[in-house]
Amino acid sequence: MFDVRISGILSFMDRNAFENAKLKVLLKQNDPHGFGTLQEKTVHAVMKLYYEPDADYHEVPVEGFIADIYRDGHIIEIQNGNFGKLRPKLTAFLPLYPVTVVFPIPHSKWLIWMDEKSGELTPKHKSPVTGNVYHAFAELYRIKAFLKDPNLSFAFPLIDVDEYRLLNGWSRNKKRGSSRYDRMPIALFEEVRIDRREDFMQFVPVDIKEPFTVTDFAKAAGIRRDLAADAVPLLMYLDILRRIGKRGREYLYEVEEQDQSDTT
Repeated sequence: MFDVRISGILSFMDRNAFENAKLKVLLKQNDPHGFGTLQEKTVHAVMKLYYEPDADYHEVPVEGFIADIYRDGHIIEIQNGNFGKLRPKLTAFLPLYPVTVVFPIPHSKWLIWMDEKSGELTPKHKSPVTGNVYHAFAELYRIKAFLKDPNLSFAFPLIDVDEYRLLNGWSRNKKRGSSRYDRMPIALFEEVRIDRREDFMQFVPVDIKEPFTVTDFAKAAGIRRDLAADAVPLLMYLDILRRIGKRGREYLYEVEEQDQSDTT
């Protein structure tokens, strides 16, 4: 049992708990490759067991919806993407319950291609893209209106995965435009938690010089500029940053002074 919890969910990153959850899911599956045989995708199934090992608290009817996890008055929703679908649930849940949204982010990813007819798998190769928590901001924008709600929190587990894709694309090698079949979690790399609005401050690089542009932010954070362009406006909406002018064609930003009474 994992009984060290904050607001109903695990209060620390526990790699042993992650491994246990992964093994439980694999043992339920009959596929010799260990994926794709559940009604829900493998990452979702593993995350659900990781955050709540007792299946009695899974798939619980709450306020006319099915909550992924409901225990001790706390709801956990595991979302692999398209946060827009969460809006009806958040509208119903947040006035009544604390809700934690879990968004698994692939950290290191290995691609494996599958022939639809034969089931033959290619040798896996590592994707050049390394995932980070800034990949969450495009999704967070879809639920922007809820982000200041004190009942809403987030967990962003960064996981290493094997991604299985079908060779059904439109290009000559059938890879471009292909469909993702499933993702198999390999290991838990890190977990980032947001328990209150002020926690978004952790996404502002500590050594960034003010004032700064989106380009400066990207360089200081070590991320692509498009990810910074998603993060900065949302951090401004959350009163973490403020816009103070322009430098050439780019806007300038600085860190908003925080009310210390809100951080206690």
